[in-house]
Amino acid sequence: MAAAVHPATVDVAIVGGGHNALAAAAYLARAGRSVVVLERLDHVGGAAVSERPWAGVDARLSRYSYLVSLLPRRVIDDLGLRIDLRRRRYSSYTPDPADPSRGILIDTADAAATAESFARVTGSASEARRFAAFADRIAPVARQLFPTVTEPLRRRTTVRDALGDPNLWDDLFERPLGSTLRESLDSDIARGIALTDGLIGTFASADDESLRQNRCFLYHVIGGGTGDWDVPVGGMGRVSGELERAARAAGAELRTNVEVTAISPDGEVTASSLDGDATVHARLVLSGVGPAVLTRLMGGTAGPGTEPEGAQVKVNMLLRRLPRLRDGAVAPEAAFAGTFHINETMSQLDEAYRVASGGGIPDPLPAEIYCHSLTDPTILGAELRATGAQTLTLFGLQVPHRLVKDADPDAARSALLDAAQRSLDSVLAEPIADVVFEAPDGTPCVEARTTADLEASLGMTAGDIFHGPLSWPWADDDAPLETPAQRWGVATAHQRVLLCGSGARRGGAVSGLGGHNAAMAALELLG
Repeated sequence: MAAAVHPATVDVAIVGGGHNALAAAAYLARAGRSVVVLERLDHVGGAAVSERPWAGVDARLSRYSYLVSLLPRRVIDDLGLRIDLRRRRYSSYTPDPADPSRGILIDTADAAATAESFARVTGSASEARRFAAFADRIAPVARQLFPTVTEPLRRRTTVRDALGDPNLWDDLFERPLGSTLRESLDSDIARGIALTDGLIGTFASADDESLRQNRCFLYHVIGGGTGDWDVPVGGMGRVSGELERAARAAGAELRTNVEVTAISPDGEVTASSLDGDATVHARLVLSGVGPAVLTRLMGGTAGPGTEPEGAQVKVNMLLRRLPRLRDGAVAPEAAFAGTFHINETMSQLDEAYRVASGGGIPDPLPAEIYCHSLTDPTILGAELRATGAQTLTLFGLQVPHRLVKDADPDAARSALLDAAQRSLDSVLAEPIADVVFEAPDGTPCVEARTTADLEASLGMTAGDIFHGPLSWPWADDDAPLETPAQRWGVATAHQRVLLCGSGARRGGAVSGLGGHNAAMAALELLG
């Protein structure tokens, strides 16, 4: 049932009900501010939700977002979130595309086995030492930067000086990541394992002069001060559910089935629901929607070259059991327990970028896979668990929105699903289709979510999971930092309108950072 939007005056109106909006609402309401969240869908949580995609099948999948790295312990503790984030023992498994009967298994609990795995593929254990040395070299970046993401922005020079390693700064933040990886690692496959962290939802080559791959890489390696990516027990919906609980308990008003149609610079928010149109007057407006959507709601148009563009396809699957690998030396339970890289050597990633830039679907499609049910069996019902069923999430890279935006949605989805299946089958000892679980109606439990699907279902412009290009988590030396919104990285061109979603300077991923930082700025502004 739709909730009516009654004319009201509140301290803060939050447009969009994603996880960042819920975090902001919880912080503001706990501080005694009146807050209303306006969400277009019939539920809150945005992309951080768990759903049952297949009728009659008791499997709750993290349908969009899937892992947690950037959610600070500070936010969890501040808001009293009851969530359990589980670390995965196996960091990754990467079959050799030239010979899938062998692969690299990085076992965080067994350095000797990891070294032997590298030697099987590269011919020498020295590459394992180089890989570990590269991880050790960049570790101080995570330890230095992650504690700053819940503080006002620091200046670029301040961050660089605090790192205390000019060469490392240059290698990560001044020149394309590809150069650094070629100097640090000898093999194409090891370089690719590292490069994938720079290409999640980001369309770029290893040597892109824009450094967008470097920025994406940075956010993927600083999370929690370690760069580990954890599985939320109960699925991603548990994270957004806890944020919703915290917001409601603090007194925030959460309204669903309410579509915001306009925002004025002075804090007037016009919205519609099944009960009609109404206006909310707010001292401040926080935007949980992407900057491109905010621009439209405020009557503007995006400038050339400023439109976001997502670059991924996500395939959710339920399997009767894990598939057999061509690599007989690695158990599927180990290979799928971490990040399973498929056709993701550096040369393959760059070739896929070249093909997609020319308008084609990469073949083979670079992809990585996660089996959340190995780490968290609770996302499956007891009867389903007893059968040995497992979930599988495939995330395809180098698939820019331009490949699907003007295509028939079903045809585009089918073409990308076929490409993903071919890529996966290339490293398996049996076709993935042979182990896919069937719903009661006989349909296979497989769904593909393209950037067009994200745009249609979640309102993410061009399916961009970051709401636009990622920014460095610091301010340029000459950037204005006079206002609270500027200092916290949530400013727009309008003093009473702030960003609180992934489009904020340190937004992106499931982190709550956009919400936390917008709330801190708002509390300063409200006095």
